[in-house]
Amino acid sequence: MTDFQAVATGAAVLASGGGGSYHDACGVLQQLADQGWSGTVPVQDYDGATNACVLAIMGSPDAADGLTLAAIQNSIANTVQVLQASTGAALGAFIPVEIGPINSLVPLIGAAMWPGALWVVDGDGAGRAVPELPQTTFTGAALLAPCPAALASDASVPAFMESAVLGASTAARVETLAGGVVAGFGGYSGIAMWPSNASNGFALSGSYIKGTLGQARALGLQLLQAVTPLATSAVASAITTITGRAATAVVTNFFITAVTQSTSSASLDSGVIRLDNTPDPGQSTQTHYLYNLNENLIMYSSSSPVPDIIAPDSICYYSESTGRGFSNASDDLALYFDAATGKSTGQAVSVIAVEAAPQLYNTPGVVASFAALLRNMGYAGAMPSV
Repeated sequence: MTDFQAVATGAAVLASGGGGSYHDACGVLQQLADQGWSGTVPVQDYDGATNACVLAIMGSPDAADGLTLAAIQNSIANTVQVLQASTGAALGAFIPVEIGPINSLVPLIGAAMWPGALWVVDGDGAGRAVPELPQTTFTGAALLAPCPAALASDASVPAFMESAVLGASTAARVETLAGGVVAGFGGYSGIAMWPSNASNGFALSGSYIKGTLGQARALGLQLLQAVTPLATSAVASAITTITGRAATAVVTNFFITAVTQSTSSASLDSGVIRLDNTPDPGQSTQTHYLYNLNENLIMYSSSSPVPDIIAPDSICYYSESTGRGFSNASDDLALYFDAATGKSTGQAVSVIAVEAAPQLYNTPGVVASFAALLRNMGYAGAMPSV
């Protein structure tokens, strides 16, 4: 259980504001502990010989507000059942689609549901959380087709389960089709896709970023074991050491002074978050604005002509007040911003820039996909290079 907690805690920093709610992840793990679960889940590199798929919860974090262990388990069971029926291949391994407090746990919880029969691949498709499927390394593997892709609701009774099996040639088309399905389910859904089996030569091999679950665990253990909250600079240094990717504190001990969030018809939360160097924005001498689409995509300073950070580099939250990372989900932000009063709670927050994994930059189409999202937000400048 400690390892699961560490994965969620590390992922809450590394996910760039997305991947599900850390508050919900803590609640889910408490429910798992209350059930008395004390097993183990093997986590290892993909062996190129096991039927596997990408497994995740897809949709709006705010629509999934208060996500429970039962909802995750039902979504997993229903989604896996639908994919296995579609492919005719029993699954032996899961891999996370991204790093995130919820989406790093989903495959682990799934493997725990079938002890001894399933294990988890130590990796994911981005090394961070991403708004849409095309922003993952899975899209770069010619033999790893995204479909069949199975989506299923969290119904506990099979007769009430809603599901869909999608057929499309690209992850971008799956994203478009799945958006409507997820909205129909109520804003979030289980999804299993990119099946890897004998029919495609177990094509998951080489298509994912290795070691990222272990990296989230290692960072999470440092945060959990700290007697007092670590300094932001120390967390940035730890990220660099653990991941091998340069990490830099861009703002330290600022305050969230305004939050604007809305959920799109495709079940993505979009918003703008204002950060000031004092809890009262009227007294602030430095202001930064974070734009997100579930995940943080770009941060501007009011005093700089160029952005502070641009995706696919990660824009990671950490708080020296709580010693934890967090996401853009409303229940996570509530610790730092009081939506009822429209004011900061006084809890300090920092933002750490983490260079994207080289494999993410180098996957054809990924940077262009991020650029398209940023253009839709109004940014028409240059993209970062490796």
